[in-house]
Amino acid sequence: MAKLEFVSKLKEFFTSAQTLKYLYFILFTILMTGVIASQNFFFQNIIENGISKRDIIAQKTLTVEDVKRTEQHRKEVAQKIEPVMAPAEDDFIKTNLQTLQSSVMQIRRKNVELAIKKEELGILFDLSDNSKRDFIINFLLKADDNILHEVFDKSNLTLTNILHDGITEKDYERDNIDQIILNNMVSNVSKRQVSVIKAMLEQVIVPNLVVDEFATEIARKNAQNSVKPYEVVFQKGDKILFEGEPVTRLKRDALRQAGYNVYQLNWQGLAAIYIIVFIGTFLFLSYMKFFEKDFMQPRYLSIAAFLSLLIALIGVLIPTGFSPYVIPIPAFLILLSIFTKPRIAFVASVILLSVMSIGYQYNIQYLVAFLLLSILSAIAVSQIRYAERVDVIKTGFYIGIAGLIIVLSIYILEKCLIEVDNVLLLKNCVYILFNGIFSAVIASGLMPLFESAFKIITPYGLAELGDHNQKLLKRLQMDAPGTYHHSLMVSNLCEAAAEAIGADPILARVGALYHDIGKLKRPLFFVENQSYFLIENPHNKFTPRISKMIITAHPKDGLEIAKEYHLPQVIQNFIIQHHGEGLASYFYNQAVKEEGAENVKEEQFRYAGPKPNTKETAILMIADAVESAVRSLKNPTPEEIEGMINKIIVERLNDGQLSDSPLTLKDIKTIASTFSRILRGMQHNRIKYQENLAEELQKQKINMPAKLLDEDLENKIKQLEGENNSSKEDRND
Repeated sequence: MAKLEFVSKLKEFFTSAQTLKYLYFILFTILMTGVIASQNFFFQNIIENGISKRDIIAQKTLTVEDVKRTEQHRKEVAQKIEPVMAPAEDDFIKTNLQTLQSSVMQIRRKNVELAIKKEELGILFDLSDNSKRDFIINFLLKADDNILHEVFDKSNLTLTNILHDGITEKDYERDNIDQIILNNMVSNVSKRQVSVIKAMLEQVIVPNLVVDEFATEIARKNAQNSVKPYEVVFQKGDKILFEGEPVTRLKRDALRQAGYNVYQLNWQGLAAIYIIVFIGTFLFLSYMKFFEKDFMQPRYLSIAAFLSLLIALIGVLIPTGFSPYVIPIPAFLILLSIFTKPRIAFVASVILLSVMSIGYQYNIQYLVAFLLLSILSAIAVSQIRYAERVDVIKTGFYIGIAGLIIVLSIYILEKCLIEVDNVLLLKNCVYILFNGIFSAVIASGLMPLFESAFKIITPYGLAELGDHNQKLLKRLQMDAPGTYHHSLMVSNLCEAAAEAIGADPILARVGALYHDIGKLKRPLFFVENQSYFLIENPHNKFTPRISKMIITAHPKDGLEIAKEYHLPQVIQNFIIQHHGEGLASYFYNQAVKEEGAENVKEEQFRYAGPKPNTKETAILMIADAVESAVRSLKNPTPEEIEGMINKIIVERLNDGQLSDSPLTLKDIKTIASTFSRILRGMQHNRIKYQENLAEELQKQKINMPAKLLDEDLENKIKQLEGENNSSKEDRND
């Protein structure tokens, strides 16, 4: 017993809706991982533990950059670049020299013993050579003032020359300050003066050039960029790898260029790919949950999953050496945009492109180009009016042109930095151009198949259902012509109102055409058909309760017919919701008269529902009632039409029939205004023609040019004359 209970709980767990969602999620991520990882199968077959298992021969000429040698050479070139020096503030050096000279003059003027003066000068001049030190001190103390000022002036000029050329830290490291001073010494300086000038300048000179790190880095980068890549050429027929040879980075790059995916297919690689797919799928579902709840349904998620797997598979199967620009990403975006929304399609394409770029090791330029193209494609598809299927082809052409411009721009930018193969540029431009066009053709061809497979109706499918030659509509014309005419009028109202409030006008029009098909089951029980067939109202023979059962059954009958003719669910919603849970007031009032108010409940005379839950079905509910009510008025004035519309809307609001719909009060006001405008046009007055029209034409015949009175017109006049004479004879009789 316990075992059966456990099995029952286990079965219940695996068949619950939440569990099925998780299982579908895991199944999709596993399938997508398998598709992406399948490209690595070829590499796994030829490489094991980094060693080639067999000889690999180049099927075409390959030019491969030796990245390792190129990088090594670039480092060597960068290291040879001398640091770029920038001048620092050097006014303080000149100030220090002037301060030193002023100190010497003050010491000379002091009224102290000579020994004290020598001691103070010795502190100013830090000289290791004692003989040189004594000579400098004696010169500074005993030289004539004019000679000393001459030495000071020459030292200032020499310092100016030195600072102009600049001194760096390396000059100090090389201990060549003396040589720098001598090289910049002014002319006409005696040997004695040279020693004094050197001694003074050595006390104040410091580096006035510092390394400009930014400029130095730029210089090194420029030097690196100027290095041409080392390239290795494998001619067609050459061996890329020998059996037993280790696979270096150069050989991996050659294999990648030959069409091999160089990820090793091990458990770590599979896990990494699965994690990327898992994150991408989770992000898409999160976006749908928080921003697109209306499309968080199995059929919409299924088509997104199927298209993603299909595009990923095409990425695996494209021939070796072919550009990724042939992958029909625009077709993916067009199809998903039409079946869901352009915004959803764009988010899905961004995630799919990111996963594929990582999994298939695409160059960044392909990712950027397709991302930009996806934005433009989403905008272009959103502008389609769905009048004809050729609109999709036109959009594909625009997408191809946009892709051509994007790819061309990327290559022009690359050409400014590196050498670009012009043949490759031309090929990729052609690929992306035709990709856009053929993607649109593919999307147009697959649309009907996907509509049938995923039970999603597209605007084009709606347009086809709106064709009056459809089998069900033809049957409605023949078997219930009054209902058909009523549906036409209602569809015009719905389409105009939907467009006015920003709802789907095509869906509203087509849904209105089919909303009353349930009347086909018993067309003669509906008043609009009775006058056409000239029969007495059969409800005169029934009780109100029986009549109510017949009338309120037509939404359910319509649903059965819709399923028989395989109408999509979105159209079935119009059929079952257009009366909501409204009251069949005519038969209710009759029952009250016959049975008494205490014996009749409103719930017994209401439609089964449900209430309208979309803008389009809510518009239909109002339009259906308004058209019937206004048609019952005889020569209504605009005020009467407007009053009737407002009365019906207020009744539906008070009865709570619009409570489940997303219509706002502003929408309802716009709908009422639109209905009033259209119905006024339908109720226009007609001209009353004269009985003696033929006589009037005969009188005007004299004044007409002969060439205007052709044989057909003559015959028409005679016919009218005959009809007019017959009418007079009948009146005389």
